[in-house]
Amino acid sequence: MSSVSFTLNDGTIVPGIGFGTGTALFGKDCAGQVKQAIDAGFVHLDGAQAYNNEESLSEGIKLSGKPRSELFIVTKLRPGALAEHVKPAFDASLKKLGVDFVDLFLVHCPIAMKAGDPQPDLPEVWHEVEAIHAQGLAKSIGVSNFRIPHLQAILPTAKVIPSVNQLEIHPYVWKTVEPIVKFGVENGNITAASYGGLTPIVRAAGGPLDPVLATVAERLTKEFGKPVSTGQVLSKWVLQKKIILVTTSSKEERLREYLQTAELPDLTEAEIAEIDTVGAKLHKRVFMKHVFDDTDPQ
Repeated sequence: MSSVSFTLNDGTIVPGIGFGTGTALFGKDCAGQVKQAIDAGFVHLDGAQAYNNEESLSEGIKLSGKPRSELFIVTKLRPGALAEHVKPAFDASLKKLGVDFVDLFLVHCPIAMKAGDPQPDLPEVWHEVEAIHAQGLAKSIGVSNFRIPHLQAILPTAKVIPSVNQLEIHPYVWKTVEPIVKFGVENGNITAASYGGLTPIVRAAGGPLDPVLATVAERLTKEFGKPVSTGQVLSKWVLQKKIILVTTSSKEERLREYLQTAELPDLTEAEIAEIDTVGAKLHKRVFMKHVFDDTDPQ
């Protein structure tokens, strides 16, 4: 099990490394992969209504035999949902997941997914999410893909400050996402969570970070006494910024590698600064481009 954890602004302790059922598993039966992840040591399971696989996430949990009390289960409101959709959609998720409550419920996206669709009234949507929290059906509540203006829209009337803002976070978007992370910390101690963290090596290989990551991995390998991958370097970079890491893989050895990241020696301040600086030389956003206005320059 991952030994790293974060304490949210509501006092909830969340395992710092989570297994995601989106991206590569989007719309697919993920039961086998979920069981494999739990068997490898994952207890933080990140799902969403939009992934269209909550039933198989539930099946994976059943196959693992892991007690509900030992798991941290996350789901997200489908993107573009209006206030009147919140409770019915949430109830449907509980049924699909086969649980009485979720540990964390996130508003997946602050705007409509398609041009011309009605835009959700964020304060109203958040009020409905707060009602679910008040009933104890979601132990913690938060948001995802929220930029600063979206947070500013809900905070003035919020009874509960979002505990998490899950964002695409890696060095190739850090220059644009860092202000959002800082705003969250300064306005209610909102914890950032990262998805797509391995983008520099899996979706943007050949970029300026490659030699930097290789050098750091070599240094850590010598200090740790076991091979350290560039993926672990990126994961360590995320965790040392006090950001929750949500990742995925179909390979058991890779899953164990992710969890081992918590045991690795820390990156030095100089290494983190170099990753930040070199990462800023290339902008590469993969997900939710319609929400963010920092379009890729290339």
